[in-house]
Amino acid sequence: MATTAEHLAPPPGVDLVWYGRVAELAEEALAHRHLLDAEESSRLDAFLRPKDRHAYAVAHVALRRLLGTHLGIAPAAVAMERRPCSRCGGPHGRPAVPGDRVHFSLSHTSRTTDGRVLIALARTAVGVDVEVVPGEQTVAEVSRQLHPHERTELDALHPADRPLAFARCWTRKESVLKATGAGLGEGVSGIHVGAGPVPQRRPMGAELPCALTDLPAGPGYAAAVAVLGTPARTPGPSPDLDGD
Repeated sequence: MATTAEHLAPPPGVDLVWYGRVAELAEEALAHRHLLDAEESSRLDAFLRPKDRHAYAVAHVALRRLLGTHLGIAPAAVAMERRPCSRCGGPHGRPAVPGDRVHFSLSHTSRTTDGRVLIALARTAVGVDVEVVPGEQTVAEVSRQLHPHERTELDALHPADRPLAFARCWTRKESVLKATGAGLGEGVSGIHVGAGPVPQRRPMGAELPCALTDLPAGPGYAAAVAVLGTPARTPGPSPDLDGD
């Protein structure tokens, strides 16, 4: 991986994927916090832990710069709004650019001092997620929330191999839920994305069709991106674990 930030090869339907290391980008991001709007600045100041504040600053300064370049305007001039919540209709849904001139998604992790930031831009709704590979105890507790087929996949693995498989599965789910606008509040057990080395080409149970791809995230991390639309066909049938 790059020492600071890099553009990963985007899958079909995605225009850009940006991946950065918080520890090496935080100082520069905080020096450019003037690019953030009032709401973003307020949220930045509310973080008590430096690693959380740094991850937020890197993510949102980078997002504004990427959107500004894409739209041909200054980063500070990029307008963003909140879509209605898919559950209650309140004004706290996913962020968006007015008029959908570009769709975006961002994710950052600050569970360690060496956090990561992942951002994607696309022409249709997109979702990304990056996670630290958890410990075996976390996997044992949280894996109960997964789809039954995914729990079976994890149970079949050696205990030492389960954390990475779980992290792959979780990032896939989060990216699909972000792309479809459902969010984790809709639950993760009904969507089957797979915990193996290759994700389900067509995530089962998602509200809308989307294409799902794993992304390289480096040792100790897992990442994925999902974009709305029908996945391109690949040779051979897609496994139909749900029997429909």
